[in-house]
Amino acid sequence: MSEKKDIFWRAYLIYFGFVLIMLVVLFKTVSIQFEGGRNVFSSTEEKMPIRTVERTPRKGQILDVNYTPLVTSVSFYDIHMDATVVKQDVFEAEVTDLASGLAKIYPSKTAREYENAIRTARERGNRFLSIRNKVTNDERKTLRKLPIFKLGKLKGGLIDNKETIIRKRPFGDLMSRTLGYYQNNGKDTLKVGIEGAYINYLNGEPGIEIEQRISTGWKKTGQIVKEAVEGADVVTSIDKEIQEVAHSELERQLKSQGAKKGCVVVMEVKTGFVKAIVNLSQTKNGEYREQLNQAIGGREVPGSTFKLASLMAALEDEKININDTVNASGYYKFPGKTFEDAHKGGYGRITIKRAFEKSSNVITQVIYRAYRSEPEAFIERLDQFGLTEKLGIELEGEAEPVVYRPGSTNWNRLTLASMAIGYEVLQTPLQTLAFYNAVANDGKFVRPQFVKEIRRGAETVKVFNPVVIRERICSESTLNIMKRCLEGVMKDGGTGSKLLSSQFSIAGKTGTARIHNDQGKYGEKGQETYQASFVGYFPADKPIYSCIVVVSAPSKDIYGAVVSGTVFAAIANKVYASTLAYHPAINAGKRINKAPVSLSGNRYDLISIFKRLGVDFTVKEDGEWFNTKKDSTRVELQKKSIDKNTVPNVIGLSAKDAVYLIESKGMSVHISGYGKVIKQSIPSGKPLFRGGVIELKLD
Repeated sequence: MSEKKDIFWRAYLIYFGFVLIMLVVLFKTVSIQFEGGRNVFSSTEEKMPIRTVERTPRKGQILDVNYTPLVTSVSFYDIHMDATVVKQDVFEAEVTDLASGLAKIYPSKTAREYENAIRTARERGNRFLSIRNKVTNDERKTLRKLPIFKLGKLKGGLIDNKETIIRKRPFGDLMSRTLGYYQNNGKDTLKVGIEGAYINYLNGEPGIEIEQRISTGWKKTGQIVKEAVEGADVVTSIDKEIQEVAHSELERQLKSQGAKKGCVVVMEVKTGFVKAIVNLSQTKNGEYREQLNQAIGGREVPGSTFKLASLMAALEDEKININDTVNASGYYKFPGKTFEDAHKGGYGRITIKRAFEKSSNVITQVIYRAYRSEPEAFIERLDQFGLTEKLGIELEGEAEPVVYRPGSTNWNRLTLASMAIGYEVLQTPLQTLAFYNAVANDGKFVRPQFVKEIRRGAETVKVFNPVVIRERICSESTLNIMKRCLEGVMKDGGTGSKLLSSQFSIAGKTGTARIHNDQGKYGEKGQETYQASFVGYFPADKPIYSCIVVVSAPSKDIYGAVVSGTVFAAIANKVYASTLAYHPAINAGKRINKAPVSLSGNRYDLISIFKRLGVDFTVKEDGEWFNTKKDSTRVELQKKSIDKNTVPNVIGLSAKDAVYLIESKGMSVHISGYGKVIKQSIPSGKPLFRGGVIELKLD
């Protein structure tokens, strides 16, 4: 009986044990089912920890007026390898070829060194072997075609998804201070130039995406919660061609003169849009680089270029007549100071107009005598001209002009006389140019601007129209007189008479000012430091561009005409020669009756040109590329066959079209000669092989 009871107890124990286990399993199942509100049938992937992270948009570009990129964003990638995921047979069969491929692309290491590094990483379980940092996207694509790597991340161990976006300036130092930058370290924000001023447009709007936690860290899932909005492009008013001319001409003169720094600004007269701005300073090694934006932030005494404002004020107040005569003796004495003319012995008895053209400092006497009893009236005229306040440009860093006022602690008995010829007043080159530009613009004072529009793809986000600061700075009669004076500087023996162009007329003013040296002093006799400047506009009769050139501390010559005027003239001549607005088409309205000899080329290009020039043509067979054949009156377009898998026939094409066709096939080109292609080293019809080089001879 006791044995039966023992068996029953064992049976009950086993039974209730199974029941208890089932209850525990059921409890766990129910717990898992409702844990965190998730369904029991949810996938394992969904149960893994996830997080949302910011998706950084690509920054917009800064473009010139013709949409040439001045600042752009370039993607670079860090390449790593997890050799542990590669199957043993594949690894042994292809690792040597992989190493050889890496050595060809990056010859800083030998194939043996690459192979040893990969084998060592595999043996030690290193799942993140660094192959190369900051490779371009084209290099990345090439790496993906190498043995083992072509199997992808999971089977080939290639890890290439770490992207770094770097701001790049395709033209190097060109206009770098004005293009600027934006820095934010969490505490301080630094906004410089165009990039700093328009960073909100350039940055775009960040998106949100989901990352998932895996054994090796956080991984992007590809799930986008919110799409990022790409940064907008900033289209500047800068013309890269004019910018390069201004940069090269200023740099050449700075080197020639051994000067410390200089700047150039070219502006569109009617609109105020800046077409070029250059700021170059001498570095310790003697080279010239863009370091400070002195055109915007560097204020200095303007010297004789300020005489335009002085005479304009006196004419407006009817204090003088431009044909009044004065005794330009060469020495003009005031209590405690004597002003001298650069021309020893002076100019004798001359008109005020002639004094301006010769840049005689007799003008200091003219203005002092006119306003000594009411200097406030002189300052009020400067206020009217817009010379006593900032221009209000969109770029940060514009310096405030300094103009002393009667009654202030800086005003003394010599201030009025000094201001008349551009001393005891401080201006930036851009402020001086804006005033001269107003004269060229028939008295309308417009604000200098650097940006024309903001674009996002094909959409125009914002357009910047010309901004008028003052409708008229002075009366029409005064304006016409001063225009004649500025033109007189350039002829009849004026200080700028040697700068004349045979193609067009220039109006402008030279300036030579004594400035402080590096120690903040004027220096001893013979050790003075000067600033040479020239500011004006062209053509004088119908102004399109205004321009200022300022050169500081030249070591050879010091006069504005010689130092800065020659740069102005060189820029003006090159801009004139390349600006279509100056040169009406000689064949406008005419139709070409005789068919010209034409190169073969792209359908769109050929038809567009023929229609534009009025050339009769006929299309024999439709296609993307055409050979051309002419008869007496028209051009015949015949389809040019291009096979996808063979070397194309580029004979008869221009260099541009030939390079495009060959490089689109994955091959490279080396060109010699000029004109159309007459010979190609690899005949058409031969099989393509990527990376190959075709020699083209042009004639």
